Amino acid sequence: MKRSLIIFSFCISSLWLRAQDYSRYERSSFIAKGDTLPYRILFPENFDSSRKYPVIFFLHGRGESGSNNEDQLKNGGTLFLKPNIKSQSPCVVIAPQCPADSYWSNVKIRSDTAGKRSFSFRKKGKPTKAMRLLVGLVDRIMEKPFIDSTQVYAGGLSMGGMGTFELLRRKQGLFAGVFAICGGDHVRNVKKYEDVPLWIFHGGKDDIVSPEFSERVAEKLKERGADVRFSLYPDANHNSWDPAFAEPDLLPWLFSKKRITAPE
Repeated sequence: MKRSLIIFSFCISSLWLRAQDYSRYERSSFIAKGDTLPYRILFPENFDSSRKYPVIFFLHGRGESGSNNEDQLKNGGTLFLKPNIKSQSPCVVIAPQCPADSYWSNVKIRSDTAGKRSFSFRKKGKPTKAMRLLVGLVDRIMEKPFIDSTQVYAGGLSMGGMGTFELLRRKQGLFAGVFAICGGDHVRNVKKYEDVPLWIFHGGKDDIVSPEFSERVAEKLKERGADVRFSLYPDANHNSWDPAFAEPDLLPWLFSKKRITAPE
């Protein structure tokens, strides 16, 4: 009987996931200087433009880059469609799609003859085309009267985790809380966002982006007295977003953070 219930629950969950065609995420795009950044926007149920809502900017990984304005929802898109999230944490979700010829962060990437990649994070440097467009999109969204400027959040995975760290330093003073999954940054950058509560995730067996990158950022933030949580999943590989998104406290923790003073 117990086995039958497990199978039944699994089937229901599978049907629910397949039913998420992301149609509730409205299509839009941000255009600046002839370049286009596609994005999808999810409004809360019973959206009321006279109210103010939290907003979260969600950055996808490299494998979801492109221009179809769909693939960026493959990993994480269902998280914000769960009934309990929609009812308990109504928010506006912005999911942009990085162009295939660009990258969220200006990290240098090299590949050896075996195809193994190495990452060199920069302390300074101009933003990539994708980051420039993203910053412009953030500014555009922040102009909307229904956005609560004390509850602005960001999160991302892999390339999006790297982009999340960079977005923090490019938009200092804006974000109330952030999560970054299997990403990384130059440790000298952390002083630019040490005032932002962070939850960092990584898989201990990640063979694409080394967990050392997240560990170093978390350690440096802790040294500086920042509000940081670090979750290392010993048996997870690069797809550590699966256990991270399964954390029941992730979004409640995130949405509990507010900036005392809204950015000017």
